[in-house]
Parts: sequence; structure tokens; C-alpha cells
Amino acid sequence: MYAKNELIFPHYAIEHLRDVRGKPWRELVSRVLELPEAHEEVLAFMLVMIRVNGCMPCETDSYRAMRGCIICTLQTLRRFKGSDDELLRLYQQALQDVRGYLAEPTRIIIEEDIAIEVV
Repeated sequence: MYAKNELIFPHYAIEHLRDVRGKPWRELVSRVLELPEAHEEVLAFMLVMIRVNGCMPCETDSYRAMRGCIICTLQTLRRFKGSDDELLRLYQQALQDVRGYLAEPTRIIIEEDIAIEVV
């Protein structure tokens, strides 16, 4: 009944997007596919897809999720009103965001322990 559901845009979906738009888009997808999955350019590509697709509020039982990430992304890219240059600009912004995030050392601070009482 359900397609393969992910929480956010999955890496395996990238290969299905190469021929959805024009030459600049095809070149970007081809370049990203040659890189390791954890490369900053791949992460930036996935981030721009998360932003364009609206993945964050997607629920696993929603119509979009039931259709699967690949179909959702293909539909989103076909309906995207901007040009390929606009998508590339969004990608460049996502790449800056990823680089900025990776440059900042992140710490997780736990302010207080949580006590759980077992009854």
C-alpha cells in the first residue's frame, strides 16, 4: 500500500532527477552523482530538494508520502515555475548553508537530566 517512505529527501532519489529539467540542471545532477554521499555538494543538493519539495512538514501517512519521494520530487521539479538558473541559485545558497554549518563546531548541551519514575 505504501511506497518507500523517508523522513527527508533521500540520496537514492537523485539519480532519477537528471532529465527532468534543462542542461544546467542535468550537469548539476551528473556532477553530484559522481561524489560520495556525504560530500558537501551532495548534502547541499539534498538540502535544496528538501526546501523546494517541502519535505519537513511531510507526514508518513500523507498522500505525498504514500506516493514516495521520487514521484513527489519529479512532480515538484516539473511544476517549479523558476528557471534552471533559479534552481542553481538555490543550490548555491544551500551549499553556502552546508559549508557554514560544517565550519561551526556544534555542541549538544543537555541542561538537566530527566528523571523517569518507574511505577
